[in-house]
Amino acid sequence: MNTITATNFNFPGQKSLYKGKVRDVYNINDELMVMVVSDRISAFDVVLPKGIPYKGQVLNQIAAKFLDATADIVPNWKIAVPDPMVTVGRFCKPFAVEMIIRGYLTGSSWRTYNKGAREICGVPISDGMKEHQAFPEPIVTPTTKAQEGAHDEDISAEEILKQGLVSEEDYKLLDKYTRELFQRGSEIAAEMGLILVDTKYEFGKVGDQIYLIDEIHTPDSSRYFYRKGYQQRQDSGEQQKQLSKEFVREWLMGKGFMGQQGQEVPFMSEEFVNSVSDRYIELFENISGEQFVKADVSDVLNRVENNINTYLTKHK
Repeated sequence: MNTITATNFNFPGQKSLYKGKVRDVYNINDELMVMVVSDRISAFDVVLPKGIPYKGQVLNQIAAKFLDATADIVPNWKIAVPDPMVTVGRFCKPFAVEMIIRGYLTGSSWRTYNKGAREICGVPISDGMKEHQAFPEPIVTPTTKAQEGAHDEDISAEEILKQGLVSEEDYKLLDKYTRELFQRGSEIAAEMGLILVDTKYEFGKVGDQIYLIDEIHTPDSSRYFYRKGYQQRQDSGEQQKQLSKEFVREWLMGKGFMGQQGQEVPFMSEEFVNSVSDRYIELFENISGEQFVKADVSDVLNRVENNINTYLTKHK
């Protein structure tokens, strides 16, 4: 399968290229950001060795849909989608934190809680909760925005302000936007028979204006449960049926890999890679209510490069 696991384009006006775990972001004259959403997949802050077919297209198209659906809450960076795997947007200076919001005790928050912690990022958690149980109200648990190769670290709102990572005025807005975006995402998910469990948002600034940047409500940044049967599974102690990247983490953990030093990424068979691709497409169709149309990937790198160049030429 012709996947994109790396790009190294050279566009007119290009000042820099940032390679994240999944996205390659091209800075055009400090005015535009061209984000190529690759087919790379990461878990435990490690990029796995094989690309996942159509993953970049899934992430990019879901993010574009939700950026449009939430633009009345907070302005966002998106200007255009010139290719199924590409978003072009405003060049923003990102905040040094990621805003994570959790509606349920799941994933890393459950693992932390299960080890005895009763506070996450300065937010107290009551005793006696079960895995996948809803919090009385969603909690915001920020992390630092790690530099390339480093791990994101949990941090409290108090510590963010103390370290001067974000001003108090801006942090109040980030917290407000995070809660409102999560509420909107939860409402849209409910209409589609899903529960938005937790997610992360990133924000940046142009001058004094805050923008929502990067992706939103994708399976890489969010976790979804199926609403139907949620309570029955909860009552009987079954695992929840979920649409997220968590099944990849669970597969890795089952093979003894958690991204720790000296651990080797297990072999990813073609069957496993294709099953991950199918799960991403399943989420796209469930959350969007639309059929996923696979783009032509016969010469995917050239397709992406040509579509970006055409857009930049037209919008000089």
